[in-house]
Amino acid sequence: MNKKVMEKILDFRNERDWEQYHSGENLAKSLIIEAAELLELYQWGNEVENIERLKEELADVMIYALLLANRYKLDVEDIILKKIKKNAEKYPVKKAYGSAKKYNEL
Repeated sequence: MNKKVMEKILDFRNERDWEQYHSGENLAKSLIIEAAELLELYQWGNEVENIERLKEELADVMIYALLLANRYKLDVEDIILKKIKKNAEKYPVKKAYGSAKKYNEL
């Protein structure tokens, strides 16, 4: 995780005194709301027509995810690497390669 990016996010939030509104619950709700706005771009088709809007919605999702991780003092790189390791065990290449089946169906 680029520290400069996180510092910019926190500076933006702190300059507006918004931390008071950033409980875990509120951040999780905001993350889902922004994810829904991202999904809305795909409502009538398989591809996004407006890439700039995609970038904005994806940035919103990522910002709220990073703020949620920060709220609980989580190391983003660490939790991602641990999840990848766990998924690698659930989805071994020999069984999962080219398959969209869930781990318990492989």
